[in-house]
Amino acid sequence: MTGEALLGTVSQLWRYPASSLAGERQDAISVGRETIGGDRMFGLVDASDNEIARPDRDAKWHKVPRIRTRLSNDRDLEVAVPGGDWLSAPGAECDRAVSAYLGFTASIRPFGQENAPPAYAGPLTQARYRKAPIHLLTTASLARLKALHPEGTADPRRFRPNIVVDMGPVEGSFPETEWIGRKLAVGDLLLTVSEPCRRCGFTIIAQDGFDDDSGILRNLVRHNAHNLGVYCTVDRPARVEIGAPMRFA
Repeated sequence: MTGEALLGTVSQLWRYPASSLAGERQDAISVGRETIGGDRMFGLVDASDNEIARPDRDAKWHKVPRIRTRLSNDRDLEVAVPGGDWLSAPGAECDRAVSAYLGFTASIRPFGQENAPPAYAGPLTQARYRKAPIHLLTTASLARLKALHPEGTADPRRFRPNIVVDMGPVEGSFPETEWIGRKLAVGDLLLTVSEPCRRCGFTIIAQDGFDDDSGILRNLVRHNAHNLGVYCTVDRPARVEIGAPMRFA
């Protein structure tokens, strides 16, 4: 425990078993040096050309963030299209359901053999990118966005954070954007804030509970140089739970 004042407490934890699909909210996450347990293990591709899903760039992928995901045993992926049952993935039945939902032939594939189920012998795909192990976002920044764009829905799901920290609004500020280079202790986890998170067109896409909204990104471009939240590298791995305190370290 440091002598620093409390900045806030963890209010939400997320992992994203399949890139671009809906995330899975957690009560705790295990953070390693390079990744979070169960995070971004699978990708969704257009089976005709192996193009990986890019909801930020192509409207044909805009329905993808509504496809739910969950992991059993922290490894075995299941997905559900809206109105559909949970199906094991990767697999033919799941691919048929996803393809019918999207309107073209699509397939869920592991990012490398290390993420594949033990008996899986099908095709693989490559992760598009990984900026940093952790994406952290504060409710203070969400409150600032809401103040700038009151008619919009500043829902964390638009931004796909791993850790959401509840902290009081800071008038006129997206506070974590100003922490680049600083160290944060989140419970037992020690992080270095490495860079701001530059936002893309994914943030304006509708999901369950909110509609398309170009004003979200327009206000971030205008008032925070395209950014919301921060990427962090891991200095000391740890398990993080809801309610964990966050302080400068």
